[in-house]
Amino acid sequence: MVNGQNTSSVPRAKIPAFRRQIGVVFQDHKLLMDRPVYDNVGLPLVIAGVPEKDIQKRVRAALDQVGLLGKERTRPIELSTGEQQRVGIARAIIAKPALLIADEPTGNLDPDLAIEIMNIFKRFNEVGVTVLIASHDVHLIERYGKRRVMLADGRVSGGGDASAGAIELPSIRVD
Repeated sequence: MVNGQNTSSVPRAKIPAFRRQIGVVFQDHKLLMDRPVYDNVGLPLVIAGVPEKDIQKRVRAALDQVGLLGKERTRPIELSTGEQQRVGIARAIIAKPALLIADEPTGNLDPDLAIEIMNIFKRFNEVGVTVLIASHDVHLIERYGKRRVMLADGRVSGGGDASAGAIELPSIRVD
């Protein structure tokens, strides 16, 4: 269940619209290395049929949010791992999702860069985006003093209300 919607019952034709409510940051970035940063970040809006004029504004705003404004024409292969991760974050937030899911977003980064990335997520959370981060780096997560849900063998083992089978997040309900 996500925000009251049983995800297993979303009709196939409505999955793309439902999916637009969720931004995803992948551990391995999933960037198109043969396309510039601008194309990678703007891709979700192109798919959604947003006019190019609006895409331009939103790509610049998203890149500004992650500290990469001015890198629009750079190819991801020319960027550092941390910059590539920030491109992935910009792409995930370009559609202004209510829920942002990040899978091990700091897994391949040095400690200082990991903190930088976590601070970006913190800023998004402060403006009302629900941020759900999967991480093995418990110490990094604890540093931010946010709610932590531990999973062990596919079950909630701490931090959430396991008896109710639900985890209440600030703006989205995830069961």
